[in-house]
Amino acid sequence: MSADPSGPRTRPRGCAGCLAFPFVLAARVFRPAREDRVVDAGIEAAQIGRTAIGVVASLWLLYAYPLREDPSAVFIGKLGEVILSAGVLIVAGPVAMTVFVLCARPPLRRVYRGRVHEPLRAIGAFFGTGAVFVFVISGGVSGVGMGVFLALPVFLFSIPFGIAGALLAVHYVFRTADVHEVLPPLVSPALVWAMFVFQLFDEPPVVAPAAVRAVFLVVPPLSVTALSLWELRRLRTGYGITVRGALGRERRVRRAAGQGRSAR
Repeated sequence: MSADPSGPRTRPRGCAGCLAFPFVLAARVFRPAREDRVVDAGIEAAQIGRTAIGVVASLWLLYAYPLREDPSAVFIGKLGEVILSAGVLIVAGPVAMTVFVLCARPPLRRVYRGRVHEPLRAIGAFFGTGAVFVFVISGGVSGVGMGVFLALPVFLFSIPFGIAGALLAVHYVFRTADVHEVLPPLVSPALVWAMFVFQLFDEPPVVAPAAVRAVFLVVPPLSVTALSLWELRRLRTGYGITVRGALGRERRVRRAAGQGRSAR
């Protein structure tokens, strides 16, 4: 078990600091920050490795086969998938946390209930950023006046902050690890299989053989599911963290098993 490696960092200043500020703030808002949570270097390396392999495979697919649309449209489509994933998590995250808290035994239920405010704050920040973006784009601020001068900086800030926030929200599953370490590997498979259903009805960005499209459609959810199962196993074998233990029900199970053996 180790503390979160994201300790104090040197912040860029001047013009670079202004440009980096949306990304720095997004990292602060969307990365888990509970001090006593388990941070396993092997799990993080596996997650980064799977993401890197997925990016390389996607780039190869775009290079190897003709595009159905121009590159800018493909880029916007991929960005839309990330934002859609974050949108799915806006629903799935609170549902998963609510079920988890309700299933926990009373001593732990109070603890987890006190931890949900950070994930909910991240969800609120993402939702609020999207609302600002839609409000400005739809012409909510029109004409020349103070409204334009106030809205323009907020709008320009919301673009990098929202994109970085969507990527981090999907990677960290909207900070559900701040509630408990078992939640991200439990929620992630639900997200990728939901995206799998969406992609079934979406036209692929390249003109590729059916077998290739099937591989790129099925492998991502299968790999994320396998990685989540491995993560749960690593938490159990390396740190003694289990879903039953997280819910405070492991002792009751063991006690019942012990009573059953003594009755024999």
